[in-house]
Amino acid sequence: MGHSSLEKIIALQRNPENIRNLCILAHVDHGKTTLADCLVASNGIISSRLAGKLRYLDSREDEQLRGITMKSSAISLHFTQGEKEYLVNLIDSPGHVDFSSEVSTAVRLCDGAIVVVDAVEGVCPQTQVVLRQAWLENIRPVLVINKIDRLIIELKLTSQEAYAHLQKILEQVNAVTGTLFTSKVLEERAEKDSEEKESDLSGDQVYDWSAGLEEADDSNLYFSPDQGNVVFASAIDGWGFSIQQFAQIYSQRMGIRAEVLLKTLWGDFYLNAKAKKIMKGAQAKGKKPLFVQLVLDNIWSLYDAVVTRRDKEKVEKVVTSLGVKVMARDTRHSDPKVLLSAICSQWLPVSQAVLSMVCEKLPSPLDMAAERVEKLMSVGARRFDSLPEETQELKKAFLQCSSQENAPVIIFVSKMFAVDTKALPQPLTQEEIAQRRELARQRHADRMAADQSAADLAKYDSTTQDGQTAKQEENSKSLTVKEPKPEEDEQQKETFIAFARVYSGVVKRGQRVFVLGPKYDPAQGLSMVNTQGCTATDSVPEVPHLSCCTMGNLYLLMGRELEELEEVPCGNVLGIGGLEEYVLKSATLSTSPACPPFTPLNFEATPIVRVAIEPKHPSEMPKLVRGMRLLNQADPCAEVLIQETGEHVLVTAGEVHLQRCLDDLRDRFAKIEISASKPIIPFRETVIRPPKVDMVNEEMGKQQKVAIIHQVNEPRHEQIQEISHVDPSGLVTLTTPNRLATVSIRAIPLPEEVTRLLDGSLELIRTLEQVNMSLREGRSLDISTRTLEAIEGLKAKLEGLLQGRKWRNAVDRIWAFGPRRYGPNLLLNNVDSYQRPSVWQCLFKGNKPSKPAPQAALRDFDNSIISGFQLATLSGPMCEEPLMGVCFSVERWDIQASTPLQQQDSVEEDSISHESSEDSRAEGGSEMDEQGEGPAAGPNQAKRRPEAGPADCYGPVSGQLIAATKEACRQAFQAQPQRLMAAMYTCDIMATAEVLGRVYGVLGKREGRVLHEEMKEGTDMFIIKAVLPVAESFGFADEIRKRTSGLASPQLVFSHWEVISSDPYWVPTTEEEYLHFGEKADSANQALKIHERRPPP
Repeated sequence: MGHSSLEKIIALQRNPENIRNLCILAHVDHGKTTLADCLVASNGIISSRLAGKLRYLDSREDEQLRGITMKSSAISLHFTQGEKEYLVNLIDSPGHVDFSSEVSTAVRLCDGAIVVVDAVEGVCPQTQVVLRQAWLENIRPVLVINKIDRLIIELKLTSQEAYAHLQKILEQVNAVTGTLFTSKVLEERAEKDSEEKESDLSGDQVYDWSAGLEEADDSNLYFSPDQGNVVFASAIDGWGFSIQQFAQIYSQRMGIRAEVLLKTLWGDFYLNAKAKKIMKGAQAKGKKPLFVQLVLDNIWSLYDAVVTRRDKEKVEKVVTSLGVKVMARDTRHSDPKVLLSAICSQWLPVSQAVLSMVCEKLPSPLDMAAERVEKLMSVGARRFDSLPEETQELKKAFLQCSSQENAPVIIFVSKMFAVDTKALPQPLTQEEIAQRRELARQRHADRMAADQSAADLAKYDSTTQDGQTAKQEENSKSLTVKEPKPEEDEQQKETFIAFARVYSGVVKRGQRVFVLGPKYDPAQGLSMVNTQGCTATDSVPEVPHLSCCTMGNLYLLMGRELEELEEVPCGNVLGIGGLEEYVLKSATLSTSPACPPFTPLNFEATPIVRVAIEPKHPSEMPKLVRGMRLLNQADPCAEVLIQETGEHVLVTAGEVHLQRCLDDLRDRFAKIEISASKPIIPFRETVIRPPKVDMVNEEMGKQQKVAIIHQVNEPRHEQIQEISHVDPSGLVTLTTPNRLATVSIRAIPLPEEVTRLLDGSLELIRTLEQVNMSLREGRSLDISTRTLEAIEGLKAKLEGLLQGRKWRNAVDRIWAFGPRRYGPNLLLNNVDSYQRPSVWQCLFKGNKPSKPAPQAALRDFDNSIISGFQLATLSGPMCEEPLMGVCFSVERWDIQASTPLQQQDSVEEDSISHESSEDSRAEGGSEMDEQGEGPAAGPNQAKRRPEAGPADCYGPVSGQLIAATKEACRQAFQAQPQRLMAAMYTCDIMATAEVLGRVYGVLGKREGRVLHEEMKEGTDMFIIKAVLPVAESFGFADEIRKRTSGLASPQLVFSHWEVISSDPYWVPTTEEEYLHFGEKADSANQALKIHERRPPP
């Protein structure tokens, strides 16, 4: 197919029925970009000979050098099948785990996906990840099994063995899909059961043991060649086929109906030559399956003739029988792959097979599932039914995908990407053309004058005069070069383009739209904004999380190039300029304020690697700040922080991602020389139960002490020794400096299972906190049934895990989670005289709980205790890192009632925590004014304030209580055995048997731990699964590749936090420890080594 014109693509954009938005997903190095090259070559954009070598969609220099894709790139292709013409918006995505955030941005904009699997390596870790991402976004996948040529050339399998191998790969992929489907069915069944329990609380109930899997329809779920959603290919050799193609070929030759062949070409069927029938039971009777006999044998014989034997006579016969034309230079070429590619690309063009499958099997924008629309529009705990009516009506706009004038415009921006301003298409006016022509003439005249002066200088014999004139000439040249430099700098600025999709309406250049922030509430927006459109800009600033902007230029994304458009109808992927001031990373745009923000993207990678960055020359700090701001906007996963020390910190997903970000900062965004620190390793701090054995595995308490235990905590906090007390059980009692409040806090280690549960439920805990905040403020919030069930499930799991006397009723006494109100630490209320509202109060609303909700009210300064706990858990005492797996139990909290306090204390408290004043109003407490008196305090409340007295010289009580709570938590933490927790990577390595020992050697050297290894069936590859500390991971991939000569390559994904068993502050105290470790005890203490490696806070 020839190159399609821009006018043709614009015309195709107006027919959403024939539009296909899809992305290519796969593990790293499985052939995504090579396959994309073949599809791009089918449109004549690049030569078919360069397909697989050019890697057209890898437009970055470092992508070409490393040979991996680092960012998602889109291109629009034209495909004709029969009488129908299709527009295929193709997005190529990375496969490396460090760039999985780019996959998330691509998947959100698509309706379908091509999942590519290497025929040798099979299903790899990242293959499972991309299948899960496609499942979570409700997009339909099709399968391409790529690199089948490796089965012939590398593994040297026979066609029969290759068939068995391909069957296993299909089973592996379907097993992953089946697992995802099963989990969804079981969730739906659980919801249905809970609804039935609510509706039928009386009468005899018969329990249904079935899980619902029998009734569920999974016929279209799995990949099967006879369903037409699998293509077998070798993209590097330019060939690919589906079962349908061979069914059509052989139905003409053999006189068998194509429908029969389609059902029997894949499976346990064989051709009975005598009876001239297709029969079942090929494996049992030792016959060749039909797929091997009619399909694979032909491909194997072609490779044998062209590549292995180079039999010219046989090649000529094959070429003649296939009816293809091969150029003479291809037959004479020294590389047999050139001839092979020339034959295969005409016989079985991969682009034809893949694009036919895409157009037949993947949905158009008109076929978007209602379930996906509701999922996109329901943010957090909100039910779709609870959204305003105007918002629910927008669902029709999604499903209709209408391009009419009155249809609301709805756009989702999944990421912002930077483009050099010079690369943008810039239509020029006549005046600009005349100015540029005049400027070119002037430059030409200056160049001619300079050449003339150089010729005149050659006539002079005097070297001194010659040197002087040369210097003058150099000075004049430098002046002429330096003059336009500011203009060049302006031209070299990066411009941000929004990578977006139109879900409804028609987008036009210069159109005014609302930008909806992630916390925007459509109900609130509808009540405050004039619904007639964006013209009423005066009312926009009053609405929280809502702004108004004008659309800049609209672009058609064509890989490395951009084409300017006037308007884009719905269902298309596009680029939008002019949004850099309004959109940071992703956003929802709409002309209707009733539109809710879309659910946030699902990022698989966690930013974990941090480096501090500074400019080589301090005067260039403003350029660095600007460059880091641009980098933060251009990368969906990178984070930019400024620490308390003033350091600028860059947080990335891994080592390769870090290197790319540093290169971008140096070469594109800041354009200055920078120096980056060694990676700052993140840790967590925790406490453990007192160990029963010492460092030499002797039972504690039975050895003779020969040294005094060093009390690390004694010299510190001298200024508050008089007002703090630590008892032998670890209970810390601390009084504020003004003697008005006293708190007693104990630190208790949480069980490991509870810590893991809390760490995995952070989003749910954040939702729970948002719901509780709404209830405290008196706002009603309709919560979805699924969210309520998830919260109830979390509570039940905590109750099941927190067993024993010391954890009795602990779940009901949870005061707060931390840090940031949703972390893996607990604050427990064990104050006898204080019954506060439960954090689970949303479960009591609308349900009949097993226990009635206690009638409780908040004390004054309740939020001061919470704020102190949040600060304490945010930075621990060991190395100022967040705490993890620690429970702080508040066992005493007294406030003096007779000391005068000022009204400004209340104001200060309000500024610290927004909920404080609202809480006191909600419980019916009266606000204090300058002349009023507080009401008498109840038995379960701190006493209210009396008349305002003289200024308190110690400052606000709330502030002192926050500081006291924080300090008490820190001291309680230090009173227990302290440990560091290291961040751990899960490491997946594929290696051959020859290099297995070297892989184990590198893992052992870097303190890695092998979990298990297994051999991939049908190959000589081993899959090793290990865990590796993040602190030891830098340079690990390079070392593995060097030691194994490139035969093993690791994939590192952040997994969990693991307690380092050794105490960083340990010193020998017993005779046995002295004998084993020596007086200095300077042998390797892993925790101390890691602790000292950290930069000072």
